[in-house]
Amino acid sequence: MHNNRKKKKHTLRNVFLSFVLLLVLGGAAYGMTRYRSVKNSVNSSFKPSGVTKERDVSNALKNKKPVSILLMGTDTGALGRDYKGRTDSMMVITLNPNNKKTTVTSIPRDTAVNIPGYKSVSPAKINAAYSYGQTKTAIKTVQKLLNIPIDFYALINMGGMEKVIDQAGGVDVTPSLSFKYEGSSFTKNEKTHMNGKKALAYSRMRYDDPKGDYGRQTRQREVLTALVHKSSSVSTLLNQSFINSLSDQTQTDLTFDELTTIAKDYNSVRKHTSETHLQGSSDEVAKQSMEVMKKSELQRVTNFIRENLDLPHAKTGNIEFKPSTQSTNTNKSVQDINNIGSQRSNTTNDSTAKSKGTTSNSGYSNTGY
Repeated sequence: MHNNRKKKKHTLRNVFLSFVLLLVLGGAAYGMTRYRSVKNSVNSSFKPSGVTKERDVSNALKNKKPVSILLMGTDTGALGRDYKGRTDSMMVITLNPNNKKTTVTSIPRDTAVNIPGYKSVSPAKINAAYSYGQTKTAIKTVQKLLNIPIDFYALINMGGMEKVIDQAGGVDVTPSLSFKYEGSSFTKNEKTHMNGKKALAYSRMRYDDPKGDYGRQTRQREVLTALVHKSSSVSTLLNQSFINSLSDQTQTDLTFDELTTIAKDYNSVRKHTSETHLQGSSDEVAKQSMEVMKKSELQRVTNFIRENLDLPHAKTGNIEFKPSTQSTNTNKSVQDINNIGSQRSNTTNDSTAKSKGTTSNSGYSNTGY
């Protein structure tokens, strides 16, 4: 059973939006020189996704319409043009200023998917999409999986956040469980001051957490949220080295002007936050352990996201992996759910497209490429 928990506190889980608000308002508050410095730092993080937008996002922001952001995290190596790592976490954020609500949907890194444009390596884990085609392919994969538009993206290098946290003077986090990892110890419910190294260890641990990947994503958000709180101090906002370091570890296709618009016109979405995650079952797919999602679960999450985007009901993505009835058989069949294109809203560029399944040598019917 899934609980889309509405937070009583007005702390927005969308760390990216929160920090943008701090940077923009902070820059404006401390004079034009500081404002220009912040703007230059933020602009250095700009990188187009390479994906044709399914909607007129500029008009949406202008008219204060709901928007979506794919927030991705990685912790292997520095961000750059030649970076080929995998995403460590994926969250779809929706911001609706009309109902003053934010939704956060976590997608497990091991979710079984077909990667658009990479039929020969599919099915694969969704975290591999970025390594094959970087941001463009990661966005397309999520859009195909859930039949939702992704308006913007933001990529955060968790590995590089160690330096950012140290420059902020560390963060305070209260662990939700006790464990030891990479030489650091954590005690449940005991508020702990963490430097960059310890905070990174706290956010990285996976296998000793009973919630697995979901637990790690939660701890990553806890660290980033703590960083947002620490960054609200005047001394941190005035630390240009801190701002530059943060920009070095983030990448987005949101321009500074668009970020300013969100900070100014979408501030009300902080009032209500509802969270959920895709819940699958572990199974063997293509000789790998993956999280297999039922069609009903994909549809539930599709409805959850589209509702807060004020979009009409539509069928979920066109892939369903069905677990084998024999434990010795590693092949899974894939159900092709046809005519999805006709269910998309009129704003979707691919609305008339239909996928036709083809049988691969591995025994899968791969669609949606």
